[in-house]
Amino acid sequence: MSENLVVPTMAEMLAQGKQPEVLFWVGCSGSFDDRAKKITKAFVRILNRAKVDFAVLGTEESCTGDPAKRAGNEFLFQMQAMMNIEVLNGYKVGKIVTACPHCFNTIKNEYPELGGKYDVMHHTQFLKSLLDDGRLTIEGGQFKGKRITFHDPCYLGRANNVYEAPRDLIQKLDVELTEMKRSRANGLCCGAGGAQMFKDAEPGNKEVNIERTEDAMEVAPDIIATGCPFCNTMMTDGVKVKEKEGSVKVLDIAELIANAQDL
Repeated sequence: MSENLVVPTMAEMLAQGKQPEVLFWVGCSGSFDDRAKKITKAFVRILNRAKVDFAVLGTEESCTGDPAKRAGNEFLFQMQAMMNIEVLNGYKVGKIVTACPHCFNTIKNEYPELGGKYDVMHHTQFLKSLLDDGRLTIEGGQFKGKRITFHDPCYLGRANNVYEAPRDLIQKLDVELTEMKRSRANGLCCGAGGAQMFKDAEPGNKEVNIERTEDAMEVAPDIIATGCPFCNTMMTDGVKVKEKEGSVKVLDIAELIANAQDL
């Protein structure tokens, strides 16, 4: 990788006697999925640009346990969660930011009862806070005037009532933000939640992600913006089915910002 990204680990920070401002929880998708890795890199480029003192756990990070819990394996979830909490508490982690709403929801709402209490933010909330504090500036750049629609991730929107941060960031890009008829609290799932991402579809006459992509296509966007690696995969697959020439792009909000700034 030729990019000069600065990504310190908590272990390196500890060795220098430093405590980062925030821990970036990368998540399984952001670590292993080739498409989601681009979101991870885009977010890191923004953190570097904003001079945010952050660190990652690196190989000490394990799956949060979200897919296991949603699939009904509570025992496996608790084992995974306890291991992560032990590592996080060992480093005295206070603030966590993640680009995955599944990790966000699990660490924020399900870790406290197991002894893991942290200040958890989704990356759109964190980027919005950087913007509000004047640490980050956003210009439209190549997206100026483009028509963008935002797909609300279930675990960000309905589960945690985060609707404004992603939209505020998109509007800062001088674009035309167009809402789908099913959006915000009435948004439709992309079809990947509840561990469905990792299993075959159940019998029916239409895939959920196709239905959701049709919602997006109705407003004729240039770009479908997402805030979740799972949603990104499902919407990308949907666009491939609905659009043979693939003129509609699916991009995470971190990618929109990083690309607009040519980071």
